[in-house]
Amino acid sequence: MNGAESLVQTLTDQGVDICFANPGTSEMHFLKALENPKMRSVLCLFEGVCTGAADGYYRMKDAPASTLLHLGPGLANGLANIHNAKRASSGMVNIVGEHSAAHLKYDPPLMSDIDGLARPLSHWVRRVESAGAVAWDVATAVAKASEQPGQIATLILPGDASWQEAGEVATLPRAQAVAKLPDTARIDHVAKVLRSGEPALIILAGRSTRARATELAGKIKAATGCRVATQFFSSRIERGAGRVTVERIPYAVGQALDYLKGFKHIITVETTEPIAFFSYPDKPSLLKAPGTSVHTLVEIGEDGVAGLEMLAHALGANATPAVFQPRGDSTPPNGALTPASIAQALASALPENCILVDESLTTGRETMGLTVGAAPHDLINNMGGSIGYGTPVATGAALACPDRRVFCMVGDGSAMYTIQSLWTQAREGLNITTIIFANNSYAILKAEYANMGAGAPGPRALAMIDIDKPRIDWQAMATSMGVPSVSVDTAEAFHQALVDSAREPGPSLIEVRL
Repeated sequence: MNGAESLVQTLTDQGVDICFANPGTSEMHFLKALENPKMRSVLCLFEGVCTGAADGYYRMKDAPASTLLHLGPGLANGLANIHNAKRASSGMVNIVGEHSAAHLKYDPPLMSDIDGLARPLSHWVRRVESAGAVAWDVATAVAKASEQPGQIATLILPGDASWQEAGEVATLPRAQAVAKLPDTARIDHVAKVLRSGEPALIILAGRSTRARATELAGKIKAATGCRVATQFFSSRIERGAGRVTVERIPYAVGQALDYLKGFKHIITVETTEPIAFFSYPDKPSLLKAPGTSVHTLVEIGEDGVAGLEMLAHALGANATPAVFQPRGDSTPPNGALTPASIAQALASALPENCILVDESLTTGRETMGLTVGAAPHDLINNMGGSIGYGTPVATGAALACPDRRVFCMVGDGSAMYTIQSLWTQAREGLNITTIIFANNSYAILKAEYANMGAGAPGPRALAMIDIDKPRIDWQAMATSMGVPSVSVDTAEAFHQALVDSAREPGPSLIEVRL
């Protein structure tokens, strides 16, 4: 057994049975080792799709996937979505090919500082020293990626460590990640704060936005009169009819300041206090009002459900019923496409237990509050802000949950970063509906231009924001990659396209002309 075969066998022994791959010459032995029937290998046409798909897979499975990236440039191509995954606490194991040790001294054209590229966005980086060390290194990488919160593990695999003999692979213990329990003193302190009756807001994040955690938070809210919210972006929220609805702190600084100004206490669960996404002239970075106290109930990496259970017990709130979201109006919309009619179409058409990946930026920012009464579903947001995450994350989510329909909402500017995802979706027959909001511009930047105090954009600035010359032909793009598509320009046509896409297996694309 060579080093590459040892690597793949150890990955599968450790429970990592999918690899999002974009291989090159130095990884040919790894490619051959992927013939292992226990490993599902998924070809992606760009490394940013590989790393984004691994992020989406983790968000739905709570278990890491692996990627195969070609040397330093391949890793560099994947870094933007590794950044997003790190901010979302998504674990992944990145396997990065490298030249053989004997070849590096000649400074070949693709030689680079892979360790230096990997380290800023990885929690753990190791360079394999020999084929015999591969199994131990891989097991350590998987253990690191499986920690709570999830970690980014990067393993650099030189060509000679891949093709040389590794010997027999030892059966190593499988990684078992256990979240820490919150400190009881913090629980007692927060219980005292909530008993005071002063206005308080509990902010949920991490795994505390799943249904069990939000129900517990709903009980605490009903018992104490506090309010419950999430940050504007969350890695995954279980929401919709039959679940406890939590508020959402606004994105815009002015709106967020207004929302938070009435609270005397902010209580954090697996997150930090609210901060502005960007720095703006004459606007604060910290969004809480002066005099507001911040209290940590559950630190990042601790067990949020356990912390909320402990708090509910301390408050005697276990028997207090939470208020569950009723099913909203499911009447299909008609007329013009607006943020409200788009949200109404989604609320009406989303099937039960679907997954909604949101990278719609301008269009979706004001509409998600209107879909809280839709059929129960999971919502995934971009935690890191690097665009081009939506279609790759949807790809990984669909592979993690093949029995669930995935809807991916993305702006046309963002979609162009990683549109290669469509090809992988077609090749794998994934149940994904990609919704392209085609306003032919980076519309969010027009608003940010004003928010930054730059005034109204002139013709040269607009030329750097508009993408309508030439206009992107989304249906032709989808057809070229084997994905059926439709273009809509009314609310009723959008609703019907959503319903139709959910009836047919495999991927589809809806161009929403705004």
